[in-house]
Amino acid sequence: MIPIANRKDVAKLAGVSEATVSRVFNQVGPIREETKTKVLEAAAQLNYYPNAIAQSFAKGKSNNIGVIVPYLPKVRIMSTHYFSELMSGIGAMLGEMGYGLLLLFQSPDEPKDYVQLFRSQKVDGLIILGSKNATGEVEALTRLHELQLPYCLINQTYTGHLFHSIDANHVQGSLEAVSTLIKQGIEQIIFLNGPLEYSNSSERLEGYCLALEQAGIVKNTDYIFQGNYSRKSGYKIAADIAPYLSTCKAIFAANDRMAIGLMQGLQDLGYRATVDYLLIGYDNSEMSRMTTPSLSTVNVPLFDMGQLAAKKILQLISQPTDTFINERLPVTFIERQSSRWGQSPSN
Repeated sequence: MIPIANRKDVAKLAGVSEATVSRVFNQVGPIREETKTKVLEAAAQLNYYPNAIAQSFAKGKSNNIGVIVPYLPKVRIMSTHYFSELMSGIGAMLGEMGYGLLLLFQSPDEPKDYVQLFRSQKVDGLIILGSKNATGEVEALTRLHELQLPYCLINQTYTGHLFHSIDANHVQGSLEAVSTLIKQGIEQIIFLNGPLEYSNSSERLEGYCLALEQAGIVKNTDYIFQGNYSRKSGYKIAADIAPYLSTCKAIFAANDRMAIGLMQGLQDLGYRATVDYLLIGYDNSEMSRMTTPSLSTVNVPLFDMGQLAAKKILQLISQPTDTFINERLPVTFIERQSSRWGQSPSN
């Protein structure tokens, strides 16, 4: 068996103290370039690799980025297109940069104390998913921001608060989807939204209203319904929406899961998409291509949003700055069968 080199062996070969070897690998204090070169050359010759855990304690760093996700009983968060795409983007960027990902589930009713995660040295930065407009959430984020700790929200912004965030242009996505239906001569359009405690729900509503306004159509609040972004909520609300289909010939849903559940619920009630009504979803999930008819939707670059958030976090860690992070990525309308009249599954 080949003996494993240790710090003492490196120090002996380089002709320096063990403390100097430690300072070189932990990047602590001023070190002469000549000394640093000798230590690194000796380590390479001996195939010495410092203990990552010991390094993290020496630096006061964990090399982990925490990702906060909501814990919802009976909901498999990671099986949803939305969270799986975001997590894949985050994980890809962190892995490329040599950082670990620490997944942290948080109950909606649990008191928020993000600062404590930094105090315990569990994480070097935080990416927060699923945050919503609530007093406790805003207070916890304010503490993070005031202490200039590395964090970033994804898909959530707060009116009147400048928190670091990566988002998408949901107003434009909603505007384009609804305008597509209006161009087909449909003026009475139902909107199935998500909870308004999420900023992207408010922005989708804004886009819906803007599309009507630009077309000179008066908004009817009776046509606005609310689910909770689950397929089940879309299915259940079909019974409430069905009576309106005699006059409203199109529906825009704020995500694909609700749209698919709604389509299934209306089908059970005898209403057929592309025959009795047109339908557009949002998110461009994998399931949107598998429905019959296939679901028109708005593509949100969730993977790219996750990557960008991770990149920004690592920049905040390596180069602390007062620069405010607030970037929005473009979205794209994708037309499929469900937003065109009389399309058969074979078309």
